[in-house]
Amino acid sequence: MNNDLPRWATGIVLPLLNLLSALLVTALVIHLLGEDPVESMQILINSAVVNPEGLAYTLFYASTFVFTGLAVSVAMQAGLFNIGAEGQMYLGGLGLTIAMLAFDASLPWFLLIPAGMVGAALFGALWAFIPGYLQAKRGSHVVVTTIMFNFIAASLMNFVIVKYLIPPGEQNTASRVFAPGAELPRLSDWLPVLGDTPLNISFFLALVALAVYGVMVSRSSWGYKLRATGLNQHAAHYAGVKISAMIIATMLISGALAGLGAVNSIMGSTHYLSLNFVGGAGFIGIAIALMGRQHPVGIFLSAVLFGALTQGGFDLSLEKPNIPPEMVILIQGLIILFCGAMEYLYAPALMKLIKGKQA
Repeated sequence: MNNDLPRWATGIVLPLLNLLSALLVTALVIHLLGEDPVESMQILINSAVVNPEGLAYTLFYASTFVFTGLAVSVAMQAGLFNIGAEGQMYLGGLGLTIAMLAFDASLPWFLLIPAGMVGAALFGALWAFIPGYLQAKRGSHVVVTTIMFNFIAASLMNFVIVKYLIPPGEQNTASRVFAPGAELPRLSDWLPVLGDTPLNISFFLALVALAVYGVMVSRSSWGYKLRATGLNQHAAHYAGVKISAMIIATMLISGALAGLGAVNSIMGSTHYLSLNFVGGAGFIGIAIALMGRQHPVGIFLSAVLFGALTQGGFDLSLEKPNIPPEMVILIQGLIILFCGAMEYLYAPALMKLIKGKQA
Protein backbone atom coordinates (compact mmCIF):
# COMPACT_ATOMS: atom_id res chain seq x y z
CA MET A 1 0.00 0.00 0.00
CA ASN A 2 2.89 2.37 0.72
CA ASN A 3 3.86 2.26 -2.97
CA ASP A 4 0.53 3.90 -3.82
CA LEU A 5 1.14 6.88 -1.55
CA PRO A 6 2.37 10.10 -3.17
CA ARG A 7 5.99 11.10 -2.57
CA TRP A 8 5.04 14.01 -0.31
CA ALA A 9 3.20 11.57 1.95
CA THR A 10 6.02 9.03 2.22
CA GLY A 11 8.79 11.64 2.30
CA ILE A 12 7.27 14.21 4.67
CA VAL A 13 4.02 13.19 6.35
CA LEU A 14 4.95 9.67 7.44
CA PRO A 15 8.33 10.68 8.95
CA LEU A 16 6.65 13.53 10.84
CA LEU A 17 3.94 11.22 12.17
CA ASN A 18 6.57 8.69 13.23
CA LEU A 19 8.61 11.40 14.95
CA LEU A 20 5.52 12.72 16.71
CA SER A 21 4.72 9.20 17.91
CA ALA A 22 8.22 8.79 19.33
CA LEU A 23 7.94 12.14 21.12
CA LEU A 24 4.52 11.26 22.55
CA VAL A 25 5.86 8.02 24.00
CA THR A 26 8.81 9.98 25.39
CA ALA A 27 6.41 12.47 26.97
CA LEU A 28 4.56 9.60 28.63
CA VAL A 29 7.82 8.25 30.06
CA ILE A 30 8.80 11.72 31.35
CA HIS A 31 5.37 12.02 32.98
CA LEU A 32 5.83 8.64 34.68
CA LEU A 33 9.20 9.86 35.98
CA GLY A 34 7.37 12.67 37.74
CA GLU A 35 8.33 15.57 35.47
CA ASP A 36 6.30 17.90 33.26
CA PRO A 37 6.70 16.82 29.59
CA VAL A 38 5.90 20.31 28.21
CA GLU A 39 8.40 22.03 30.50
CA SER A 40 11.01 19.39 29.70
CA MET A 41 10.52 19.91 25.97
CA GLN A 42 10.88 23.67 26.43
CA ILE A 43 14.18 23.15 28.25
CA LEU A 44 15.43 20.87 25.48
CA ILE A 45 14.46 23.29 22.70
CA ASN A 46 15.89 26.34 24.46
CA SER A 47 19.15 24.53 25.15
CA ALA A 48 19.57 23.07 21.67
CA VAL A 49 18.07 25.69 19.33
CA VAL A 50 17.19 29.03 20.93
CA ASN A 51 20.46 29.58 22.79
CA PRO A 52 23.21 30.51 20.26
CA GLU A 53 25.88 28.45 22.00
CA GLY A 54 23.50 25.51 22.28
CA LEU A 55 22.67 25.81 18.59
CA ALA A 56 26.39 25.77 17.79
CA TYR A 57 26.76 22.52 19.72
CA THR A 58 23.70 21.11 17.94
CA LEU A 59 25.25 21.86 14.54
CA PHE A 60 28.60 20.51 15.74
CA TYR A 61 27.07 17.13 16.56
CA ALA A 62 25.00 17.26 13.37
CA SER A 63 28.17 17.69 11.30
CA THR A 64 29.37 14.27 12.41
CA PHE A 65 25.93 12.70 12.09
CA VAL A 66 25.62 13.88 8.48
CA PHE A 67 28.66 11.81 7.49
CA THR A 68 27.52 8.65 9.30
CA GLY A 69 24.00 9.13 7.94
CA LEU A 70 25.40 9.45 4.41
CA ALA A 71 27.53 6.35 4.97
CA VAL A 72 24.47 4.27 5.81
CA SER A 73 22.32 5.93 3.13
CA VAL A 74 24.64 5.32 0.18
CA ALA A 75 24.84 1.64 1.15
CA MET A 76 21.04 1.46 1.45
CA GLN A 77 20.72 2.80 -2.09
CA ALA A 78 22.45 -0.40 -3.25
CA GLY A 79 20.32 -2.61 -1.00
CA LEU A 80 23.10 -2.99 1.58
CA PHE A 81 22.54 -2.42 5.31
CA ASN A 82 25.89 -1.15 6.55
CA ILE A 83 25.76 -1.34 10.34
CA GLY A 84 29.52 -0.89 10.54
CA ALA A 85 29.75 2.92 10.36
CA GLU A 86 30.75 2.93 14.03
CA GLY A 87 33.84 0.81 13.38
CA GLN A 88 34.61 2.56 10.09
CA MET A 89 34.57 5.95 11.79
CA TYR A 90 36.79 4.50 14.51
CA LEU A 91 39.35 3.36 11.95
CA GLY A 92 38.97 6.67 10.14
CA GLY A 93 40.10 8.36 13.33
CA LEU A 94 43.16 6.12 13.38
CA GLY A 95 44.04 6.99 9.78
CA LEU A 96 43.64 10.68 10.53
CA THR A 97 45.82 10.38 13.64
CA ILE A 98 48.59 8.53 11.82
CA ALA A 99 48.69 11.31 9.24
CA MET A 100 48.78 13.98 11.96
CA LEU A 101 51.49 12.29 14.03
CA ALA A 102 53.60 11.78 10.92
CA PHE A 103 53.28 15.21 9.33
CA ASP A 104 52.01 17.82 11.81
CA ALA A 105 55.56 18.94 12.54
CA SER A 106 56.54 19.36 8.89
CA LEU A 107 53.51 20.25 6.75
CA PRO A 108 51.74 23.64 6.69
CA TRP A 109 48.11 23.72 7.75
CA PHE A 110 46.75 23.94 4.19
CA LEU A 111 48.38 20.57 3.40
CA LEU A 112 48.05 19.02 6.83
CA ILE A 113 44.26 19.29 7.07
CA PRO A 114 43.64 17.64 3.66
CA ALA A 115 46.17 14.92 4.60
CA GLY A 116 44.16 14.16 7.72
CA MET A 117 40.93 13.98 5.73
CA VAL A 118 42.50 11.64 3.19
CA GLY A 119 43.80 9.41 6.00
CA ALA A 120 40.35 9.29 7.62
CA ALA A 121 38.56 8.47 4.35
CA LEU A 122 41.18 5.89 3.32
CA PHE A 123 41.14 3.93 6.58
CA GLY A 124 37.34 4.05 6.78
CA ALA A 125 37.08 2.76 3.21
CA LEU A 126 39.59 -0.03 3.80
CA TRP A 127 37.71 -1.17 6.90
CA ALA A 128 34.49 -1.36 4.86
CA PHE A 129 36.21 -3.09 1.94
CA ILE A 130 36.46 -6.48 3.65
CA PRO A 131 32.72 -6.81 4.43
CA GLY A 132 31.96 -5.54 0.92
CA TYR A 133 34.31 -8.06 -0.64
CA LEU A 134 32.90 -10.91 1.46
CA GLN A 135 29.35 -9.95 0.44
CA ALA A 136 30.23 -9.66 -3.25
CA LYS A 137 32.52 -12.66 -3.63
CA ARG A 138 31.61 -15.05 -0.82
CA GLY A 139 27.96 -14.31 -0.11
CA SER A 140 28.61 -13.34 3.53
CA HIS A 141 25.81 -11.03 4.61
CA VAL A 142 27.06 -7.49 5.10
CA VAL A 143 24.87 -7.00 8.19
CA VAL A 144 26.65 -9.81 10.02
CA THR A 145 30.16 -8.89 8.93
CA THR A 146 29.82 -5.17 9.65
CA ILE A 147 28.50 -5.88 13.16
CA MET A 148 31.48 -8.15 13.77
CA PHE A 149 33.87 -5.53 12.41
CA ASN A 150 32.53 -2.97 14.89
CA PHE A 151 33.74 -5.17 17.75
CA ILE A 152 37.01 -5.92 15.99
CA ALA A 153 37.59 -2.19 15.45
CA ALA A 154 36.99 -1.41 19.13
CA SER A 155 39.44 -4.09 20.24
CA LEU A 156 42.02 -3.10 17.63
CA MET A 157 41.85 0.57 18.59
CA ASN A 158 42.25 -0.27 22.26
CA PHE A 159 45.39 -2.26 21.46
CA VAL A 160 46.89 0.35 19.13
CA ILE A 161 46.27 3.31 21.44
CA VAL A 162 47.52 1.55 24.59
CA LYS A 163 50.48 -0.13 22.90
CA TYR A 164 51.74 2.54 20.50
CA LEU A 165 50.06 5.94 20.81
CA ILE A 166 50.09 6.87 24.51
CA PRO A 167 53.03 9.25 25.09
CA PRO A 168 55.62 8.03 27.60
CA GLY A 169 54.67 8.88 31.16
CA GLU A 170 51.03 9.65 30.32
CA GLN A 171 48.10 7.78 31.91
CA ASN A 172 45.29 8.96 29.66
CA THR A 173 44.44 6.40 26.94
CA ALA A 174 44.92 8.83 24.08
CA SER A 175 47.51 9.97 21.56
CA ARG A 176 49.50 13.15 22.00
CA VAL A 177 47.85 16.44 21.11
CA PHE A 178 48.31 17.46 17.48
CA ALA A 179 50.17 20.60 16.42
CA PRO A 180 48.04 23.79 16.16
CA GLY A 181 48.15 23.58 12.36
CA ALA A 182 45.95 20.46 12.51
CA GLU A 183 43.06 22.30 14.16
CA LEU A 184 40.10 23.11 11.93
CA PRO A 185 39.06 26.78 11.97
CA ARG A 186 36.13 27.38 14.30
CA LEU A 187 33.11 29.38 13.24
CA SER A 188 33.18 31.31 16.52
CA ASP A 189 36.27 33.08 15.16
CA TRP A 190 33.94 34.84 12.70
CA LEU A 191 30.74 34.71 14.77
CA PRO A 192 31.58 35.52 18.41
CA VAL A 193 27.92 35.08 19.38
CA LEU A 194 28.51 31.30 19.12
CA GLY A 195 30.78 31.49 22.15
CA ASP A 196 33.57 29.05 22.92
CA THR A 197 32.08 26.11 21.02
CA PRO A 198 33.73 23.47 18.80
CA LEU A 199 31.56 24.18 15.74
CA ASN A 200 34.02 24.34 12.85
CA ILE A 201 34.26 24.27 9.07
CA SER A 202 33.33 20.57 9.08
CA PHE A 203 29.75 21.85 9.05
CA PHE A 204 30.31 23.26 5.56
CA LEU A 205 32.13 20.09 4.50
CA ALA A 206 29.05 18.14 5.57
CA LEU A 207 26.84 20.39 3.41
CA VAL A 208 29.17 19.83 0.44
CA ALA A 209 29.04 16.06 1.04
CA LEU A 210 25.23 16.19 1.06
CA ALA A 211 25.17 18.09 -2.23
CA VAL A 212 27.64 15.71 -3.90
CA TYR A 213 25.66 12.72 -2.63
CA GLY A 214 22.41 14.16 -4.00
CA VAL A 215 23.90 14.83 -7.44
CA MET A 216 25.69 11.48 -7.68
CA VAL A 217 22.69 9.40 -6.63
CA SER A 218 19.97 11.25 -8.52
CA ARG A 219 21.71 12.88 -11.48
CA SER A 220 24.46 10.52 -12.63
CA SER A 221 24.61 7.26 -14.56
CA TRP A 222 26.51 5.68 -11.68
CA GLY A 223 23.72 6.69 -9.32
CA TYR A 224 21.18 5.08 -11.64
CA LYS A 225 23.16 1.84 -11.56
CA LEU A 226 23.44 2.13 -7.78
CA ARG A 227 19.69 2.49 -7.32
CA ALA A 228 18.98 -0.24 -9.87
CA THR A 229 21.20 -2.61 -7.90
CA GLY A 230 19.27 -1.80 -4.73
CA LEU A 231 15.88 -2.29 -6.36
CA ASN A 232 16.59 -5.52 -8.22
CA GLN A 233 20.03 -7.06 -8.57
CA HIS A 234 18.92 -9.53 -11.22
CA ALA A 235 17.44 -6.81 -13.43
CA ALA A 236 20.50 -4.62 -12.88
CA HIS A 237 22.75 -7.52 -13.85
CA TYR A 238 20.88 -8.10 -17.11
CA ALA A 239 21.10 -4.35 -17.77
CA GLY A 240 24.89 -4.59 -17.68
CA VAL A 241 25.68 -3.63 -14.08
CA LYS A 242 28.55 -5.58 -12.54
CA ILE A 243 26.94 -6.38 -9.22
CA SER A 244 30.09 -7.50 -7.39
CA ALA A 245 32.00 -4.39 -8.42
CA MET A 246 29.04 -2.17 -7.47
CA ILE A 247 28.77 -3.74 -4.01
CA ILE A 248 32.48 -3.32 -3.32
CA ALA A 249 32.56 0.25 -4.67
CA THR A 250 29.50 1.20 -2.63
CA MET A 251 30.98 -0.18 0.58
CA LEU A 252 34.25 1.67 -0.09
CA ILE A 253 32.37 4.94 -0.48
CA SER A 254 30.24 4.19 2.56
CA GLY A 255 33.30 3.46 4.68
CA ALA A 256 35.07 6.59 3.44
CA LEU A 257 32.09 8.75 4.43
CA ALA A 258 31.96 7.15 7.87
CA GLY A 259 35.70 7.68 8.26
CA LEU A 260 35.28 11.38 7.42
CA GLY A 261 32.98 11.66 10.42
CA ALA A 262 36.12 11.47 12.56
CA VAL A 263 37.42 14.74 11.09
CA ASN A 264 34.84 16.85 12.94
CA SER A 265 35.25 14.97 16.22
CA ILE A 266 39.07 14.92 16.30
CA MET A 267 40.45 17.76 14.16
CA GLY A 268 37.55 20.02 15.05
CA SER A 269 37.31 19.36 18.77
CA THR A 270 39.66 17.17 20.83
CA HIS A 271 42.78 17.43 18.59
CA TYR A 272 43.92 13.98 19.68
CA LEU A 273 42.73 10.38 19.31
CA SER A 274 41.06 8.86 22.35
CA LEU A 275 39.20 5.67 23.16
CA ASN A 276 35.47 5.69 22.37
CA PHE A 277 35.63 9.06 20.62
CA VAL A 278 32.92 7.84 18.21
CA GLY A 279 30.33 7.83 20.98
CA GLY A 280 27.66 5.92 19.06
CA ALA A 281 27.64 8.29 16.07
CA GLY A 282 27.83 5.34 13.68
CA PHE A 283 24.66 3.80 15.08
CA ILE A 284 22.89 7.17 15.07
CA GLY A 285 23.69 7.28 11.35
CA ILE A 286 21.34 4.31 10.89
CA ALA A 287 18.46 6.25 12.41
CA ILE A 288 19.30 9.31 10.32
CA ALA A 289 19.31 7.30 7.09
CA LEU A 290 15.98 5.68 7.96
CA MET A 291 14.27 8.86 9.07
CA GLY A 292 15.74 10.95 6.25
CA ARG A 293 14.65 8.40 3.62
CA GLN A 294 18.19 8.51 2.14
CA HIS A 295 17.42 11.98 0.73
CA PRO A 296 20.04 14.73 1.28
CA VAL A 297 17.53 17.20 2.73
CA GLY A 298 16.03 14.52 4.96
CA ILE A 299 19.48 13.43 6.11
CA PHE A 300 20.41 17.00 7.05
CA LEU A 301 17.19 17.63 8.97
CA SER A 302 17.48 14.28 10.76
CA ALA A 303 21.11 14.99 11.66
CA VAL A 304 20.13 18.37 13.12
CA LEU A 305 17.32 16.70 15.07
CA PHE A 306 19.67 14.14 16.60
CA GLY A 307 22.22 16.87 17.26
CA ALA A 308 19.54 18.82 19.13
CA LEU A 309 18.60 15.73 21.13
CA THR A 310 22.23 15.17 22.08
CA GLN A 311 22.81 18.79 23.12
CA GLY A 312 19.41 19.37 24.74
CA GLY A 313 19.53 16.06 26.57
CA PHE A 314 22.61 17.15 28.52
CA ASP A 315 20.95 20.26 29.93
CA LEU A 316 17.65 18.46 30.46
CA SER A 317 19.28 15.84 32.70
CA LEU A 318 21.03 18.64 34.65
CA GLU A 319 17.90 20.70 35.25
CA LYS A 320 15.59 17.74 35.80
CA PRO A 321 17.29 15.29 38.18
CA ASN A 322 14.50 12.73 37.75
CA ILE A 323 15.33 12.49 34.03
CA PRO A 324 18.53 10.46 33.53
CA PRO A 325 21.01 11.20 30.70
CA GLU A 326 19.99 7.89 29.14
CA MET A 327 16.68 9.52 28.19
CA VAL A 328 18.38 10.72 24.98
CA ILE A 329 19.17 7.11 24.09
CA LEU A 330 15.54 6.21 24.75
CA ILE A 331 14.33 8.94 22.39
CA GLN A 332 16.80 7.83 19.72
CA GLY A 333 15.66 4.24 20.11
CA LEU A 334 12.00 5.23 19.79
CA ILE A 335 12.73 7.21 16.64
CA ILE A 336 14.52 4.19 15.17
CA LEU A 337 11.57 2.00 16.17
CA PHE A 338 8.91 4.20 14.59
CA CYS A 339 10.96 5.29 11.55
CA GLY A 340 12.45 1.84 10.91
CA ALA A 341 10.54 -1.21 12.12
CA MET A 342 7.18 0.64 12.15
CA GLU A 343 7.93 2.88 9.18
CA TYR A 344 4.54 2.44 7.51
CA LEU A 345 2.39 2.22 10.64
CA TYR A 346 0.23 5.12 9.52
CA ALA A 347 0.30 4.33 5.79
CA PRO A 348 -3.13 2.58 5.64
CA ALA A 349 -4.90 5.38 7.50
CA LEU A 350 -3.14 8.03 5.42
CA MET A 351 -4.03 6.23 2.20
CA LYS A 352 -7.66 6.01 3.27
CA LEU A 353 -7.68 9.74 4.09
CA ILE A 354 -6.18 10.68 0.71
CA LYS A 355 -8.63 8.49 -1.21
CA GLY A 356 -11.50 9.93 0.80
CA LYS A 357 -10.55 13.49 -0.21
CA GLN A 358 -10.13 12.48 -3.86
CA ALA A 359 -13.55 10.83 -4.00
